[in-house]
Amino acid sequence: MISCIFENGNKAELRHVVVDNLVIKGNQLLLVKRAKGVPAEGKWGLVGGFMETDENLQQAVRRETYEETGYKLKDIKLLEIVDNPNRHPKDGERQNIAFVFVCEAGEKEGKADWESTEQEWFELDNLPKEEEIAFDHYKMIKFYLENRDNNLPQPILKSK
Repeated sequence: MISCIFENGNKAELRHVVVDNLVIKGNQLLLVKRAKGVPAEGKWGLVGGFMETDENLQQAVRRETYEETGYKLKDIKLLEIVDNPNRHPKDGERQNIAFVFVCEAGEKEGKADWESTEQEWFELDNLPKEEEIAFDHYKMIKFYLENRDNNLPQPILKSK
């Protein structure tokens, strides 16, 4: 939770905003193995992280993907918003609102940062088991797989 003191002196505990990105190339999904010292260490996870100050969602998606994988992105589409306050039941201190994006991978121009030990492209029909995937990322992947051929209405994302 983010502790905040407002202008009138009132205090509040606020939630973090995160982006979780399904980075797709053809029929493959890029997952990263979470490094020692980060939550869910040793598990596969989607690329993503916290939104920074003065950053819009699309900038956060591009920055997190580049930092964690070295990949640039061609296309970004919002898939869903996950605002369940119990996303991380073992970590009551942290409540995230996740904006989940489907991203088309472009060229790899950089290298991965310290947050992961491995990057791997998995065929969409041969993904790791649910218990090997961090947090609720398996549910996000499953939602994508169940709906990728449907014409889901895309929300309007205004960044300006």
